[in-house]
Amino acid sequence: MSKQVATAVINGAGDIFIQAQDFLNKAIKEKGLDAKLSFPETAFYLPLANALLGLKTETLKDCLPILVHAKSLLAKAPLQKVWLPYLGDALNSGMAALFCEEIIVALRYLYNQEPQKDCVGFFTDTIMRQLGIQLVDGRMPGFAAILGAAPDNKTAVEIVRELQERNILTFVGSSTGNRSIIDQLIEENVQMGWDNYIVPYGRDTISAIYPLNWAIRSALTFGGLKPGDAQKCLLYTKERVFAFGLTLGKLDDIKYATGAGAINMGFPIIADTDIPQIKPSGITVYEALVKELDYKKIVPRCIDVRGLKVKVSSIPIPMPYAAAFEGERVKKEQLWVEFGGKASSAFEYLTMKKSEEVEDGKFELIGPDIDQLEEGSKSFALAIIVEVSGRKMQKDFEPILERQIHRYINYAFGIMHVGQRDMNWIRISINTFNKGFRLKHIGVILHAMLHQEYSAIVDKVQARLYTRKIDVDKLLPQAKKVYDERDERLSGMTDESVDTYYSCSLCQSFAPNHVCIVTPERLGLCGAYSWLDARASFEIMPSGPNQPIIKGQAMDERLGQWQNVNETVRLKSNKTIEKVSMYSLMDSPQSSCGCFECIVAIIPEANGVMIVHRDYSGMTPCGMSFTTLAGSVGGGVQTPGFLGIGKLYILSKKFISAEGGLKRLVWMPKELKDALADKLKRHANEIGESDLIDKIADETTAVSSDELLKFLEENQHPALKMEPMMR
Repeated sequence: MSKQVATAVINGAGDIFIQAQDFLNKAIKEKGLDAKLSFPETAFYLPLANALLGLKTETLKDCLPILVHAKSLLAKAPLQKVWLPYLGDALNSGMAALFCEEIIVALRYLYNQEPQKDCVGFFTDTIMRQLGIQLVDGRMPGFAAILGAAPDNKTAVEIVRELQERNILTFVGSSTGNRSIIDQLIEENVQMGWDNYIVPYGRDTISAIYPLNWAIRSALTFGGLKPGDAQKCLLYTKERVFAFGLTLGKLDDIKYATGAGAINMGFPIIADTDIPQIKPSGITVYEALVKELDYKKIVPRCIDVRGLKVKVSSIPIPMPYAAAFEGERVKKEQLWVEFGGKASSAFEYLTMKKSEEVEDGKFELIGPDIDQLEEGSKSFALAIIVEVSGRKMQKDFEPILERQIHRYINYAFGIMHVGQRDMNWIRISINTFNKGFRLKHIGVILHAMLHQEYSAIVDKVQARLYTRKIDVDKLLPQAKKVYDERDERLSGMTDESVDTYYSCSLCQSFAPNHVCIVTPERLGLCGAYSWLDARASFEIMPSGPNQPIIKGQAMDERLGQWQNVNETVRLKSNKTIEKVSMYSLMDSPQSSCGCFECIVAIIPEANGVMIVHRDYSGMTPCGMSFTTLAGSVGGGVQTPGFLGIGKLYILSKKFISAEGGLKRLVWMPKELKDALADKLKRHANEIGESDLIDKIADETTAVSSDELLKFLEENQHPALKMEPMMR
């Protein structure tokens, strides 16, 4: 290792240690040893210290042992005339830097100095779980952390756009010469945020700890690793969290020290300046520190060094196309034209046809194109009708493919698509129009993407678009009739009506011991995969993550246990789980990976259960927030009394039916209750409890155990009279 690099790392780590020590001493003097210290919405305290040292940091006093450990890792700077293997000392010092940076930013939160202007600051557990399904299904192949500023705004935008086109989640921040890439992107009107795959974390290098402690939580959340198991946690980030750092501009000692800490986690650093390189592999998969001076080559170089597997959709349209643009919003001042929304009729509909009725690649536009409409005009009507044929295509696959229209159109830069079916809303920006986008390109996109992702069941694709209101209004009733028929067909399916379930091991890239069992009445806990989705996935990719399971002999029908299901779970969980009950919360419940939409938790004193969804950040009657609960439920372990679920499973007749089903539900957040209100009432009527919804508490009536019991007794909730859940 270069003496220059080692010296910079060690000096930088020493500076960061002094900053942390001085800041902590100041805080203790002003606020006391017992002052509370925490990041917002996390169950992992100071995540790096929790994961690598096993420490639960709740007060200023709890920071002292972290600081002592960091000091023990600091090395002395190399002597001028002595040459030694410096790598170990530099890496230890880099780790010390990360522990100290974590203390510094936590103290900033204590003093209300975070998040910084236009920055996200600490990344919550909730957002990590929301992104979980994208992390494991290949849409998001990796992560980049950019530190500094590009030589000019144009280069900054080009680098970020190139990462976006590859669906790489990019954290931007730090500064070079008091200028940050964040400012460069703001000046160029680049939309940032989680939905756009561009997340500003902070304007100084110390705040680069946020992407790193977000990464280490993956080991605890998805990997099921225990706090304090440092070696396994670091191996996990190296092997399963595909991240790298990209430094723009001159590197100072603080950046060198932070980079050395990232290398400990398996994340290589790529620089745009002429620096000494560290090419030996081992700690990282390939090189640890490299340079690339050509900005046209810098993103491919990053991808190569980290070993990312990137899929780039090459579609002949006049603008960039990638999943990273899915969350982009087209504002009123950017608008060329819009379709649907509240102001006009619009719908999208996909149907299967006989092969001879479909001409592959054919596109028809009935009505005016967007170049015949006035700039910023009011909303227009639009019907998107897609017809597909295929030897393996089935009627049940229609809604699955139709749902992808939203995603496919949204991937186009400068186009916003919201909703589905007859509740969609499309906006096209002036910039995208000026680049040459026309409605025919929607047909090009749908044709290309349906072939790319569903080639196993789709042989031909054609599309028609209607832009005259009279045509749209005439066609809409036909589409609505099909929507209703589909809903009725899907709602009529039961676990008993099929002899095959499906496994889903998609999340094993992050949670190695977790496997979902998907049935007609129980969707995947991420909420994204129903039984029909899993069946379609198997048809498309027979060797993929969704595999059929012939149920076989029933071991216990009340609990929902079958011999073949248990055997599948045992093998796919790496023999860590022997059996699983599909209908029970208390007896061998299904494991959870970390991507769940909701958590079901037992409330023993109420003889019932509560449900909390990941968007609810408040306290619950069990004394834990969602983030705290999630910290003990994920990672592919069975936790009797706690269960991660998809929110639509609440409406299933099989919802914890072994314990009495919906009648056990005593508390849920008001937002979730309101969202499911009509279907919950219908289900309650079916089980003879027509007023059950009014008897379920929420945060407006109870946030503590005592308040909950009082509410339940006053409203005579049926759970209070049911047999005990715990025996």
